[in-house]
Amino acid sequence: MTVATPTDTHASDHADLEVGRPVYLDCNATTPVDPRVQAEVLRYMAQEFGNAGSRTHGYGQTAKERVNRARQEVADVVGAKPEEVVFTSGATESNNLAILGLAAHGEQTGRRHIISSQIEHKAVLEPLEVLAARGFEVTLLAPTPGGWINPDDVRRALRPDTLLVSIMAANNETGVIQPIEEIAATLKEHETYFHVDGAQAFGKLIEPLRTTRIDLLSISGHKIYAPKGIGALITRRRSYQRVPLQPLMYGGGQERGLRPGTLPVALIAGLGLASSLALREHSDRARSCEAMKAEALAALQPLGIVINGDRDRAVPHTLNFSVPGVDSEAAIVALKDVVAISNGSACTSQSYKASHVLTAAGLPDEQVAGALRLSWSHLTPEAPWSVVADRLRRLTNA
Repeated sequence: MTVATPTDTHASDHADLEVGRPVYLDCNATTPVDPRVQAEVLRYMAQEFGNAGSRTHGYGQTAKERVNRARQEVADVVGAKPEEVVFTSGATESNNLAILGLAAHGEQTGRRHIISSQIEHKAVLEPLEVLAARGFEVTLLAPTPGGWINPDDVRRALRPDTLLVSIMAANNETGVIQPIEEIAATLKEHETYFHVDGAQAFGKLIEPLRTTRIDLLSISGHKIYAPKGIGALITRRRSYQRVPLQPLMYGGGQERGLRPGTLPVALIAGLGLASSLALREHSDRARSCEAMKAEALAALQPLGIVINGDRDRAVPHTLNFSVPGVDSEAAIVALKDVVAISNGSACTSQSYKASHVLTAAGLPDEQVAGALRLSWSHLTPEAPWSVVADRLRRLTNA
């Protein structure tokens, strides 16, 4: 795929189409790697390939120094301390460590109640199912019709034995931003731990993720133009006390005993640089994405599209909509040579099932079945919106 440079956010003349590839509009599934990040990763793969755990020579010291710098770069984005950053393989592992890692503490203290939502990613919902099978009580809150969790519902669900509240920062399907700061405020006087799946928000929503009441924050590199296979769990200390997590794996003691194994220095370097770039450029990136959304809506609204999720609360790089009378699978096939899009989470799209996110919001079955998710970035070339609209219009007339 042809990508624009960071300073030229929209490539011209539909370069992707000219070389026979559709324009990539599935950035919520994964983003392209920023060329600057790619160069950094390759440097620490091919040149500075030392093991950060090797203390007897310069190769290891160079690797360790880069890991430490990356830890600071990640921490800076969310206003955390570098020692609060635990590197993982991505947000899925981070979510599992945050949720399952608290189980022993919950069992020891008799706090076996967990609050989450029906619109979480499967990387949260499935670990919660594991805990439910172990005797924990899980309350899953329903979203509003606009696709966000009401902080008052969180407050009403709180109990003295609530161990954990886990609410995502931005939904991966609708792009709807959750009221994280307001939910954090409702937890101010409660001892419960607050976990936020920040995969879709890290490096894009800055201030909400700096809320100090967030105890655990999961992030993923491949959502912010770094490679796949690297992420982190932010574990904020509360009154100098560490969150009482237990590791899920053992052997080696790396990452403060929470995540053993040789550190992937090259990937960590990529995540560090990607985090630094995101913090520096997030405002410009957001403006670029807002401009693309305006272009998309101008072309698609004459079709009578129905936007899924509260438009005023959505991130600028995501548009989830349905075209009345058009099935999403048919639309994806009709558009496959023009744009690469999806109809839900990449983690569940191999065998399509109705979106649990849109179903939870109470949307009509036909609207859910027709839902299309378009997601882009500041690196996305100019999309042929008129062609997209024309193809969808033909389906309405079929």
